[in-house]
Amino acid sequence: MSHVHPLHVNLVLWPASVLEFAAMPKRCTSRFEREARKCGWQRIAGLDEVGRGSLFGPVVAAAVILDPKRRIMGLDDSKKIPAERRETLALRIRERALAWAIAEVDASRIDAWNIYQASRQAMTQALGQLRISPDYLLLDAMELDVLVEQKSLIHGDALSVSIAAASIIAKVERDRMMNEWDRIYPQYGLAQHKGYATPVHLAALRSHGPSPHHRYSFAPVREAACWAAGATQTALPLPS
Repeated sequence: MSHVHPLHVNLVLWPASVLEFAAMPKRCTSRFEREARKCGWQRIAGLDEVGRGSLFGPVVAAAVILDPKRRIMGLDDSKKIPAERRETLALRIRERALAWAIAEVDASRIDAWNIYQASRQAMTQALGQLRISPDYLLLDAMELDVLVEQKSLIHGDALSVSIAAASIIAKVERDRMMNEWDRIYPQYGLAQHKGYATPVHLAALRSHGPSPHHRYSFAPVREAACWAAGATQTALPLPS
């Protein structure tokens, strides 16, 4: 007579989706913050930026020093969180963090410097505006030219709660800006796509050309500035 371990029976009866979920650890945690504290760092700031791939408006960066004694549930990459939930989390971050700051670099400086350098500059400005000076930085795939110990994490906003917090308040702030710009330039649909290269936005660029706050160093904007939809070329009379 064969014997089956009770645990094996239970596993067979569980749905595959439940088993898969149970096997997946939560990715966005305080692991990197805890590791830094074990090494003696105490004021740990997470930094992130949003709007890097947008065709319109500023790149916005945030810096956040979370309070380890005031946990905020649900922190994750801002792109994974519904807008209403982001708003709620942004309020909690501002209320419970030890310090936070937001900075932006506008489209004209993005065109002058390039988006990578503009993103670094926005993050450096946010760092400088913190009312508490951090002694350790966690960044999302970025390094800053500052004299502070730092760790760069690929997809850091999905791994570190501090970086996630920065991404959330930066995203909420930039979305608020896009809603305001939408009232000034309603023809582009900025409140809908936040300035990114959606079919609706690209069609509006072809129809209306770019605004003064579009990023002319980005190819879709540059091309729209040169050739608007419906443009015609008038034949020049040839000499007889």
